[in-house]
Amino acid sequence: FFLVFTFCFAAAAHVGRVRRRGLGSLRAGSGSVRALLVTAHPDDECMFFAPAVLQLVQSGAAVRLLCLSSGNYYNQGAQRKKELLASCAVLGIPASHVTVVENKELPDDPKAEWSTALTSMLIHKHIKTHSINMVLTFDEGGVSGHTNHIAIYRAVRALWHYMITSLLKYLSTKYCIFIYWSIIVTTLLKYLSTKILNLSLLEAMLCHRSQLLWFRRLYILFSRYMFINTFKAVAVETKHVKIY
Repeated sequence: FFLVFTFCFAAAAHVGRVRRRGLGSLRAGSGSVRALLVTAHPDDECMFFAPAVLQLVQSGAAVRLLCLSSGNYYNQGAQRKKELLASCAVLGIPASHVTVVENKELPDDPKAEWSTALTSMLIHKHIKTHSINMVLTFDEGGVSGHTNHIAIYRAVRALWHYMITSLLKYLSTKYCIFIYWSIIVTTLLKYLSTKILNLSLLEAMLCHRSQLLWFRRLYILFSRYMFINTFKAVAVETKHVKIY
């Protein structure tokens, strides 16, 4: 449990700095934030999390992406992986920090029930390998209600309950992104897109050309996620869950 407690105390220290100094405390090159964004499909990263990712990258945080499927529902997996890498490059996430999982037990399918144990194991492995101290993902409603999104939320909840009683985690709600700072913070933080960042958001979204149906073009123009992510502090209950 040494690594787990080290992660916990590092998170607590970081929370205190952010609370006292605001987002300006995340100075470039500080190395204090090692963030992991966990998504279900290529394009989730820019449809739901782009403002936060851009702000973290701009602040000097090391951001990684773990995408748990290639989005192969319509047999476009290979193309969508290329689009994902292009989108991440625009957002400031290098290809070496992008991992796409290809597992037959985690299909891109709104009717498929992803294994909480398997999903938790994959996320946990990434956290340990890269010494992650911040995780961003979906809330219990999966933002859009997609079954795969909700499965990730459940896996992260299970993982966090298993690892320790109080840990740092970031979860996206249907209308905003909530950060779960379970140790200290009770403040409300916001990541807003500036005009320059908005151009990057648009460019990142346009990288997913296979997904640019008419309703997604409207999404680019009108979705809140293209402009702002809101973060709020809440608590986490204690519960141990075995991970296999």
